[in-house]
Amino acid sequence: MMLLPARDRLRSIALLGLPIMGGMLSQSLLNLVDAAMVGSLGSAALAGVGLGSYANFMAIALVMGLGAGVQAMVARRQGEGAAGQIATPLNDGLLIGALLALPLTLICWFNADRIIGFLAEDADVAEIGADYFRWRTLAIIAVGANFAFRGYWNGIRKAGTYLAILLGMHVVNIAVSYGLIFGRFGLPEMGAAGSGLGTCIAMFVGCATYFLVTWGPASDHGFMRQPPRALRVRNLLRLAIPNSLQQFLFATGITTLFWIIGQIGTQELAIAHVLINLALFLILPGVGMGMAAATLVSHSLGEREPNEAYRWGWDVVRVAACTLFVLGLPFWMAPQLVLGLFTQDPELLALGEWPLRITGLGMTLDATALVLTQALLGAGASRTVMGVNLGSQWLLFLPCAYVAGPVLGGGLLSIWLMQSGYRAINSLIFAIMWRRRDWAHIRI
Repeated sequence: MMLLPARDRLRSIALLGLPIMGGMLSQSLLNLVDAAMVGSLGSAALAGVGLGSYANFMAIALVMGLGAGVQAMVARRQGEGAAGQIATPLNDGLLIGALLALPLTLICWFNADRIIGFLAEDADVAEIGADYFRWRTLAIIAVGANFAFRGYWNGIRKAGTYLAILLGMHVVNIAVSYGLIFGRFGLPEMGAAGSGLGTCIAMFVGCATYFLVTWGPASDHGFMRQPPRALRVRNLLRLAIPNSLQQFLFATGITTLFWIIGQIGTQELAIAHVLINLALFLILPGVGMGMAAATLVSHSLGEREPNEAYRWGWDVVRVAACTLFVLGLPFWMAPQLVLGLFTQDPELLALGEWPLRITGLGMTLDATALVLTQALLGAGASRTVMGVNLGSQWLLFLPCAYVAGPVLGGGLLSIWLMQSGYRAINSLIFAIMWRRRDWAHIRI
């Protein structure tokens, strides 16, 4: 078997996948820029923003599933040739996102101190994390809308639009966050909390841009012209709820992992925030390739070509594995140099060196899980994906990480080894599921 797919198929993957992957990569770079800016404020600020970020991930996870659901339904409608119905999943997704966002925002805003205080042992870390978290949760409604719009544009194979808007959001985010953190450009100096408010503002700017850009071109597809229908909303919820629950429990798992690492020490918690953001530098492009696979698979199933859908899954896995191997080279070849961009503390550098090497080496094995998770979501197998991911995370990885780290004293390195092992097991399970092809008979 060739290392990469045939040229015509590689071109199709690249045209769809590169803009999505670029968007995901830009998100990773933004996370790293935020970490570098906040890192200059000290380890407590870095740890507090880390906790606030993952607590916010838990909150927005409940609307993130809308993106995958909208994308799968849009691609399927396009494959079926139903031009006037292509944007109706977007209409439904925007309504569902708004209805979910309001109570989530109120709960998180008024309970920020309790939520972060439960996760943090250090009072300084808890105070910084709560302020950051509170500002981030104001943007939950914008996040839900942005994911729904992303699903529409990726579903119709125009991921470049999503990429352009996302890059614009990042420019706003970096400029405003920098100004608010350090008191530049006439803005108040808010410290680490300024990063949260800056990101919140950027999310609303992106949401407004999506509306303006989508309004005209998508009108022929039914955007804002067909009101939500009960049957369509139920179908979207059937796809989105399992994925949102999976994202929520996965985010809860990441936050639990942060709590476990916090039991070891504040230094470990600070460097773990950097390590996870560096891991996202590889994971998010892999997810982006998986989102391309989701569109290709769902479109092929809409055309009643299950064998073609099957081939697309494996073709994208091969491209993603090669891409992640190249991107991961600096992590295991020059970990001190990479970590030195975020901290000059010798103790933090020593703690992070081998976990970062493991991340760089293990990500190629993770490519199968990253891609086939999204491909199965595109086929409509959201419940199965949820069961596998949550089972391996909550029943296998997190209990073992707690025992190996805080209980047995294995430290951060033992936790990172276990994390790579559980992701490799996930890849094997998803590969077996894809080969069985049960997903090819799901109707959405």
